[in-house]
Amino acid sequence: MKASCAAELIVRCFDARNNAHIFHLQALKSSYALHKALEAFYEGIIPLADTFAESYQGVHGLIDATRYPESSKRPADPMALLTDLRKWIMANRDDIGGADDTEIQNNIDEIVSLVDQTMYMVRFFK
Repeated sequence: MKASCAAELIVRCFDARNNAHIFHLQALKSSYALHKALEAFYEGIIPLADTFAESYQGVHGLIDATRYPESSKRPADPMALLTDLRKWIMANRDDIGGADDTEIQNNIDEIVSLVDQTMYMVRFFK
């Protein structure tokens, strides 16, 4: 199960990046702060997902391509995007890496931290 959950986290981060970029392009008409917050998110999430993927595979071996799920649909708004990603990570993080995989859990924490920071900016700086 770990490889499937790890693969899903990677795909979810990639999807979040694409969706955040679309929301970013639409946000300028309503809020420059939201536009910039989403830009910081989509620029930051891929390096974190890449670090997670490389760390995970360094410990557990390559994730087979068949483990990666299909992309998800775009959520209704940026806050739904961030909230859904955070909820999924928190519900599945123990299935991704064990307690001994502290470096992998740290990679996950960095992804959650970026999500949390972006949620703060989206919520309070519209």
